Amino acid sequence: MVDKKKIVELVKEKLDENAFLVDVQVNTSNVIKVFLDSFDGLSIDRCVEISRFLENSLDREKEDFELQVSSPGLSESFRVKEQYLKNEGREVEIVTADGLKRTGLLKEVKPDFILLETSAREKVEGHKKKQLIVKEHQIDYSDIKSAKVIVSFK
Repeated sequence: MVDKKKIVELVKEKLDENAFLVDVQVNTSNVIKVFLDSFDGLSIDRCVEISRFLENSLDREKEDFELQVSSPGLSESFRVKEQYLKNEGREVEIVTADGLKRTGLLKEVKPDFILLETSAREKVEGHKKKQLIVKEHQIDYSDIKSAKVIVSFK
């Protein structure tokens, strides 16, 4: 089986300061999936470049493998802190470890937690109509079960 650590080392060697490794998966059939992202967008050409680099760095004579290099995709949950940084200021959906789902603005990304700003119309005493209430939630990374960007076509 292809060594996952070797793949990680090879990929990190080829990345610049704007790109980052999201995940590497190697299954028992030697299907290698490399997920990359970048703060300024990841082009197909960049994926092809890294794929060719990996192809040339691995020995097919020793072990046959299938290689896929891509970005994780919009529907995938965040896996690394860099993805939070990349999406700071965007609308995200967070599901916490206790199953609570919150949707709001990813306001700030800190080393140990994120700040999520939510807004909802709630009944406030002394007002006839519901009022827009904005709340800020500090959520530790360890309390996040999943986090994804909300894609809107407005």
